[in-house]
Amino acid sequence: MKKVRSQEDFSSTATYSRLFDAKPAQTCEAARRALLSQGYMINNASADLVEGNKSFQPEPEVHLQMLIRVVCVPETADHSVSLGFVTALQDRYALKKSASSASLGVGALGSVSLPLSATNDSMVKVGSETIAADAFYENFFDLVKRFLQSEALPEE
Repeated sequence: MKKVRSQEDFSSTATYSRLFDAKPAQTCEAARRALLSQGYMINNASADLVEGNKSFQPEPEVHLQMLIRVVCVPETADHSVSLGFVTALQDRYALKKSASSASLGVGALGSVSLPLSATNDSMVKVGSETIAADAFYENFFDLVKRFLQSEALPEE
């Protein structure tokens, strides 16, 4: 039996999480505002979860879709410090052309068939990956911190 190498080593918590001097609801609200400020559409927003997505088209026949999920949990008993966990998933789509053909038989002329062809274009998912770049998450966390510092966020 062939062994599959694990993609995880669970060696660092620094990439995907940060501590914030705010309640979980405030941290998630700052994360929601950070995503909105970058053009993300918010799919789900609550006191402990924010999810947003954004589409990109870097090339004429390539489409990318980014989904960012933020989970906010209390880190202290009084909930004055929260831990924000963030993951970003990028799906990649490519334009695929598929040819279809049909034959037309004309009875009066005998068995003459004329080929009719057409092409159909469709976007097909060709890959999906969790973004693992430290700089990507660092920039996001910095933006969340700026919103926490500059906005009067609800207490909840």
